[in-house]
Amino acid sequence: MMKLLKLEYYKNLNYTPFKVFTILYFVILIIFLCIGLIDLKLFGDTINLKEQGMYNFPEIWNFTTWTVALLKIFLGLIIVFSICQEFSNRMFKQNTIDGLSREEFIGSKLLTIIIFTFISTVLVFGITMFLGYRYSTSTESSLVYKEIFFIGNYFLKLFAFFCLLMFLSILLRKSVFVFLAFFVLWVGESILGGIETYTKVAGTQAAQRNEILQNDFFFSKLFPLESISNLIPNPMLRLNMAKALGLKYEFTYPTESLIACLVWCGLFILGSYLILKKRDW
Repeated sequence: MMKLLKLEYYKNLNYTPFKVFTILYFVILIIFLCIGLIDLKLFGDTINLKEQGMYNFPEIWNFTTWTVALLKIFLGLIIVFSICQEFSNRMFKQNTIDGLSREEFIGSKLLTIIIFTFISTVLVFGITMFLGYRYSTSTESSLVYKEIFFIGNYFLKLFAFFCLLMFLSILLRKSVFVFLAFFVLWVGESILGGIETYTKVAGTQAAQRNEILQNDFFFSKLFPLESISNLIPNPMLRLNMAKALGLKYEFTYPTESLIACLVWCGLFILGSYLILKKRDW
């Protein structure tokens, strides 16, 4: 393991995009976590998310993990650039000549992904605890740890997303093609999900439509990006102003999405290995 970590370290040490995006990600992550401390202008009104309950336990776990998960593309860029440069600079071929196996190559990239995901998760956990204990209206243990499972979901969300990007990077080898394929996948999932939703709710009344959307099983929820997204729901309905408008936040733990993400992770890792094993680089 240490051999693989040292190999990844020396490979990326002098790679400027790797350093720039790593620093940029963690700086912006901290800023996003503290966004509730500043006043925001929205449609001419001033809104302070801290006063809206963003940092109250247990809601804070949902707010912070969902907010910083929006930044995962920054770490995703690091993963993509790191892998694609292996092929554009013929580093992979040289490494295999020097004795690096396909398994070790995949292992080194997975170690990089796990380390970044772990550091990001620990940072989010630490800052969330600090902000919660400082600004929450209640710090009872029962509330503090009630929704801490969002931290685990956040870890899996990042890991699954990075495994997808690793698979696309090994498959396509050029970063521009990777991001194009990612965009096509996102659009394709959106279209198929929209079609499935329309076929289920077409011709139904509003009340029945809401019941279908909440209780029926949608196959599109098992798609890679959709299952990753569903691990952490949008928390905006938990703000005080949303409650004042009579909007209700309903949450059911996304067991199907959790299982789907684990399966996709396995498939992306296996697919990456098979591509490396079968292709003549």
